[in-house]
Amino acid sequence: MSREDVIDRLYDKLKILSDSVWDRHHSLPHIEEWASQFTEAPEIPDDERIQALYLLSNFIYFGQREIRALLVSLYRDLFRAPMIRTIRKRLGGTSDLAALHAEYEHTLAHTRFLGVGNPSESGSHLLYYFRQENSLAKTSFLSSHQIFDRIQNEGAATVRVRDQDVEHYVFIDDLCGSGTQAEEYSRDLVDPLKHLNPNAKVHYLVLFGTTNGLQKIRELNRYDFVDSVFEIDESFKCLSDDSRIFSTGDPHFDRAKTLETCMRLGAQLWPSHPLGYKDGQLLIGFSHNTPDNTLPIFWAETGATKAWTPMFKRYHKIYG
Repeated sequence: MSREDVIDRLYDKLKILSDSVWDRHHSLPHIEEWASQFTEAPEIPDDERIQALYLLSNFIYFGQREIRALLVSLYRDLFRAPMIRTIRKRLGGTSDLAALHAEYEHTLAHTRFLGVGNPSESGSHLLYYFRQENSLAKTSFLSSHQIFDRIQNEGAATVRVRDQDVEHYVFIDDLCGSGTQAEEYSRDLVDPLKHLNPNAKVHYLVLFGTTNGLQKIRELNRYDFVDSVFEIDESFKCLSDDSRIFSTGDPHFDRAKTLETCMRLGAQLWPSHPLGYKDGQLLIGFSHNTPDNTLPIFWAETGATKAWTPMFKRYHKIYG
């Protein structure tokens, strides 16, 4: 197959992705603008532009429609179904649907859903869709600052759990990559919550979770339930030895050379994490943002030493 044939084949696939999966938010001219930043070469394995287009053709993108469907699965499969199983077991294995429904409604009334991070971050952003898609009451939701009350008593401040009737706290996020954010959250919120209310159950539920990240969170033993709708194993690290996209044996696409390209450009865009945060190596993005665990060549806009036009722009956290 000639170089032109390979490029045509890639663009045929990318056009389909642009018209369907990407909802035309990332057009062929946009792809061309992004791809033009990579150098070309006569030999296909040496052509950085072809390497980039191949990675792009394997990029996993979730639009608003898909995110809403995943949030239905998160509630139904990771919270509601396990709760009903627990209730049925507690009621001696009953098949009485009315009794199960009544007990579940009682559990739901004593449950609060929260986003991971502050109200401006993606975890909280998802709660709006989560509430709509699962027909939940606004009273079922909290911001993290509403968990505790600070009581001033004779000049000394004490902290207590604001609502002692809450039995389940369910933290929701889009992605658990390295597990760093959930670990920090557990230290700052879950530990004091458990100390003040040992009977509270704390859930950490995400749309996507890497196998290593989820395991790291489970090993903290701070959350009572840790789960994801979709688990991302090591084969999703696109440039690793076990990469699923280079497992086909297609001679046109060389993993080692693509890794070299991504390392070199990534080092100019994000020197401390050239392949994504903590070596994430992911090819994943959402309509509301692109995780920093994804390769920087897709989302970086202004690098440490290089200006760059992103394919899937990332909106960074701004501290100040």
